[in-house]
Amino acid sequence: MAHLLAMVLPKRCMDKKLKKKFWTLKRSTLYGGVTLFVMSLGYLVIYADHRNILIVDRNRLTIATVGRGKFQEHIPQTGIVEPSRSVQLDAIEGGTIKRLVAESGAMLATGDVILELSNLNRELAVRQQEAQLNESINQLRQTRLQLTQNDLEQQQLLADVERELGKLVPQYKRQKKLFEKKLVSQQEFESIEVDFLYNLKRKEIVYKSYRNDSLERIRQLEDLNLSERRMQLSLEGSQKILDNLIIRAPVSGQLSRPQLDPGQNINQGQSLGQVDIIDSYKVRVPIDELYLPRIATGLPATTTLNNKSYKLEITYIYPTIESNGRFYVDMNFVGETPPGIRRGQSLRLLILLGQSSEELLLPVGGFYNDTGGNWAFVLEDDDKAVKRDIKLGRKSGNISFEVLEGLQPGEQVITSAYENFGDAEVLILE
Repeated sequence: MAHLLAMVLPKRCMDKKLKKKFWTLKRSTLYGGVTLFVMSLGYLVIYADHRNILIVDRNRLTIATVGRGKFQEHIPQTGIVEPSRSVQLDAIEGGTIKRLVAESGAMLATGDVILELSNLNRELAVRQQEAQLNESINQLRQTRLQLTQNDLEQQQLLADVERELGKLVPQYKRQKKLFEKKLVSQQEFESIEVDFLYNLKRKEIVYKSYRNDSLERIRQLEDLNLSERRMQLSLEGSQKILDNLIIRAPVSGQLSRPQLDPGQNINQGQSLGQVDIIDSYKVRVPIDELYLPRIATGLPATTTLNNKSYKLEITYIYPTIESNGRFYVDMNFVGETPPGIRRGQSLRLLILLGQSSEELLLPVGGFYNDTGGNWAFVLEDDDKAVKRDIKLGRKSGNISFEVLEGLQPGEQVITSAYENFGDAEVLILE
């Protein structure tokens, strides 16, 4: 066949070289792949998401929805139950414990003996004081007796004068008539007249003396009676000093006292415990000083005990701020008091601050401890959450935060803790 073609075709045609194509299928494929790779790489460099991405288990997350609702700002606190009224027991007199009668926790009636003290020096001093007072009282009574006797003597003297005049008056009248008729001598009449005038003048003097002495005697008796009453009070007071060595319950209630032992020395004024009146209780609550400007008497609170809610209100605010930055308030139950509560029991409380309002709310979660409320992971779609700056305001207990910026109603936020997310900015939920 080749031989035939050589014979037919001219020789010039047989010697011409064929030119090869540059864009062969293999080369086109190679250059196209390289161009596509470079373009893809450029797109990734320019447009791809360079944020830190972390894949997390969706089942381990808590996701909450932002929504509008009633916001009631309140602060959770823990209060301690205390009796509404307690009477302190202080040692009026010092001494050593002679006998312990009532143990801590015992129910007492008014006047029940709690313990007895012994103070021999004090008892001796009291006995000496009592003896001196009794001696002074006896002297006062002796003086009163003398004044009374003087009064009786003066009354007797006045009675004698009256009796003497009673005899002389009729004699004087008879002698005067007889003298006027010249039936008796002048000497006899003058003798009777002298006696009559003397006893008349004597009566005037005795009566005047008795009147003056009586006024002075009344004043002296008043002073004596006043002095005696004072001495009697001092005597009773000295007797009560020994009574103070016996510690009794001032009111009915439950005794609470420290550990005491017979023979233990007790100083004057030392606290020996207290008696709690247990018919009503209050709750003493510590509150952070940041809330001091917003706390006032009458603010309500609630507590839940045995699945039942009870209402309280602030009745007293203690003015002193403690070293730990807290101040205390007393709360009383409004209406029903929980049955069976005891002194020292802890109660969880929610103290309401102000009136409720309609706000955009985000449920409380562990994320706040990691972000301070400045940012959160917000779901962009069902399997992706992105870090976003937000701003939260007031907190309503352990229920919700007030949303100020960065979130819209209906958006979903991861509210569980972020401590395992590291520097991630995007979360892929699987």
